[in-house]
Amino acid sequence: MKRFLEHIYDLTAFALRFFKEVFRPPYEFGEFAGHLENFGSRSFPLVSVIGLLMGLILALQTKPTLARFGAESFLPAMVAISVIRELGPVITALVVAGRVASGIGAEIGSMRVTEQVDALEVSSVDPYRFLVVPRVLAGVIALPLLTAYADLLGIMGAFAVMFVSGGMGWQLFMTSTITSLSIADIIPGIAKTFFFGFIISTVGSYFGFKASGGTEGVGKAATSAVVFASFLILITDFVLVKVGILLFE
Repeated sequence: MKRFLEHIYDLTAFALRFFKEVFRPPYEFGEFAGHLENFGSRSFPLVSVIGLLMGLILALQTKPTLARFGAESFLPAMVAISVIRELGPVITALVVAGRVASGIGAEIGSMRVTEQVDALEVSSVDPYRFLVVPRVLAGVIALPLLTAYADLLGIMGAFAVMFVSGGMGWQLFMTSTITSLSIADIIPGIAKTFFFGFIISTVGSYFGFKASGGTEGVGKAATSAVVFASFLILITDFVLVKVGILLFE
């Protein structure tokens, strides 16, 4: 427990430093572009599969239950609200955390144990600004876009279930989906993705900087990054849901 609290304290200080460093030149645009590609475009295949399956499974699971009560027409609204407000942001963040947070932790951890981070300091390059800031910016920008993409695929997956079963056409499905959504559904779903992107990149970078002990330490850094990022994503989601209820309900 003591070790856990130490990580929370150190991680908080590590994360807060970002807001001081992000506005200080020089700006690493090349590094940012590379990490944006890694965080964003290279996650597209995984997010595509997860997003589509999310909609398919949700529709398949709920359609029979709704049909028993004669409420099958409410399925588009239920799927849209569930995916956009909660499932899309959280599932996408957890999946991306498994790929990106571990990758960041392993990459920076490898640089730490091979003394490349020390070499940057000797060269008068701030390792935090060079290694962390571009990654965090990339995460904050990429994850909302990935989540929107996953949300769209989730809704398309639900439509596929309805279309194959002959329950609803495209126009009626989309009309029901759009009219069911409100600002209270869309804004919380979008807002939390910025927090999740920040968490994934910051936690991965933090454990990378903490790595020690050769290749074994790199492996521990990658594993710890995924576990901690997933934990913080779920805790943050709980807090943001409560805030959203207070603001919009």
